[in-house]
Amino acid sequence: MLPKKIFQEVLKKQYNIDKKAIASYEKEAKKFKKELEQYIIDEGVVDEVELYTISADMMKVPFITVKDQEIKKEILNLIPPPLAQAHKIIAFKQTEKEIYLAMTDPQDIQTIGFVEKKTGKIAVPHLTTPTDIKDALHRYHADLEQDLQVTQLSDGEEDVDAGELKKAAEEVSIINIINSIVEHAVYEGASDIHIEPLEKEVDVRYRVDGILRTVMTLPKKVQNGIMARIKILANLKIDEHMLPQDGRFKIQLQEDKFSFRVSIIPVYDGEKIVMRLLHEGQKPIELDQLGFLPKAKEIVAAAIKKPHGMILVTGPTGSGKSTTLYSILGMLNKPDVNISTIEDPIEYHVKGINQSQVNPRAGFTFAGGLRAFLRQDPDIIMVGEIRDKETAEIGIHAAMTGHLVLSTLHTNDAPTTLPRLLDMGVAPFLVAFTMNIIVAQRLVRRICEHCKEEFTLEAAAIKELERIFQVKNIVTFFESYNVSLNKKEKDLKSITFYRGKGCRRCGNSGYKGRIGIYEVLEMDKELQQKINEQATTKEIKKHAIEKGMTTMLEDGMIKAKQGITTIEEILRVTRE
Repeated sequence: MLPKKIFQEVLKKQYNIDKKAIASYEKEAKKFKKELEQYIIDEGVVDEVELYTISADMMKVPFITVKDQEIKKEILNLIPPPLAQAHKIIAFKQTEKEIYLAMTDPQDIQTIGFVEKKTGKIAVPHLTTPTDIKDALHRYHADLEQDLQVTQLSDGEEDVDAGELKKAAEEVSIINIINSIVEHAVYEGASDIHIEPLEKEVDVRYRVDGILRTVMTLPKKVQNGIMARIKILANLKIDEHMLPQDGRFKIQLQEDKFSFRVSIIPVYDGEKIVMRLLHEGQKPIELDQLGFLPKAKEIVAAAIKKPHGMILVTGPTGSGKSTTLYSILGMLNKPDVNISTIEDPIEYHVKGINQSQVNPRAGFTFAGGLRAFLRQDPDIIMVGEIRDKETAEIGIHAAMTGHLVLSTLHTNDAPTTLPRLLDMGVAPFLVAFTMNIIVAQRLVRRICEHCKEEFTLEAAAIKELERIFQVKNIVTFFESYNVSLNKKEKDLKSITFYRGKGCRRCGNSGYKGRIGIYEVLEMDKELQQKINEQATTKEIKKHAIEKGMTTMLEDGMIKAKQGITTIEEILRVTRE
């Protein structure tokens, strides 16, 4: 689609469609769940080719009709398929120094830059219509179908010869597809790649900033080749289709190394692949960069200075627990201490730290690794996750015998963690006297700095917020955390918050990147007594708040007022 500003300017100047009429068309477009531009074209209000020809003049770029061009296969394949589909861009011609691009948004500087970096040529962008791009993408798929002679499974029931699968995996087109999917995922800043077989096609989705989105759809015929190729890369059994498999592989893109953790499970239409991207050699992030407020940062810094005890980080899967632990380890990692970790998997390789990978097949579990560590003269131990009573008890005993122990646990908030350990069967007095702090966290999306705008809450949003965020005086609350307010900001109706309008740099989502929201529960004598008395989560939470603990919701509200994230994001991740 055209840039919004250009599109509306063309409607106004060339077609005499005023703001009122545009608003009316927008209302109708929403009814049909269409973009405004698509609706206006479909309804015949404007001609697509004419609209794009005028827009090209306004943007001072050449207009091209791709369907009239004979595009050679090798030129079409210069653009990675995920990039072509996600950003509506096609290469149609090249010279020794230049690559000619047909795009629906020639102002997409980021994508143009990626193409130049990948091809080593100067990009010459041209404007074309979405219909032409769609036609070119169909042509790409048709070429792909012809290139690949891959044996297909029938509903996953028939056995496919391993030799045939290996042959399919070695097809140049399959190798190019996998390379493109992986490379583009890195470019997009994805944390996970999902390759999902459907009845008639294969979907590829990326998780970017915690949100899954489809980036491309491949023909069903390439399914076996893709599966086989990834299994070969991850050193998995190529002819195993009925059991889950896990593996990993590494790639290098220019100066950066990336590790991919691969998980394959059988599904109705074949096998689904999920690949987790891990940037190797990435340095631990500082606590304030992660999003810790000054008070919470001080509590964490004081807790890790203690020579023994336990530090737990809790939250759901994908909430950034490992990143927080690595940041703490980064602060503790000095030549005069012995740090050992047992993980599943090892997500970041850190120089100076002894890192071990669990191997259940060989009998090397979290509990087994922990026992072995205690004979290795450790000062600091990190256990990737407490999954059972045995691991919890060994970790707690290690904390009691002069070691600093760091670990993670799956709970919704900090106060819930203590009763959870008791439910596992750990003795209350052990929990009470070994726990230093518990950090609970979630990840929220950051507002895109390039399209950030101010706004005030509407009545419905205020009502919802007042129900969840039960603070007597919002002004006093913000002032207690040194969040500046102007004289006009007296209540939720008048307080200014922020959101992303949506732009090319953030893919029109209004968000770019993520940051944590936290609550840090510090152990004190009164809390120790409550644990020994087996107090409920509600009682523990009440005590923690009375002692000044900032809840995740409060932490999020502070970040929303500071313009780091939005109210919607805070409610999305904290709503129970």
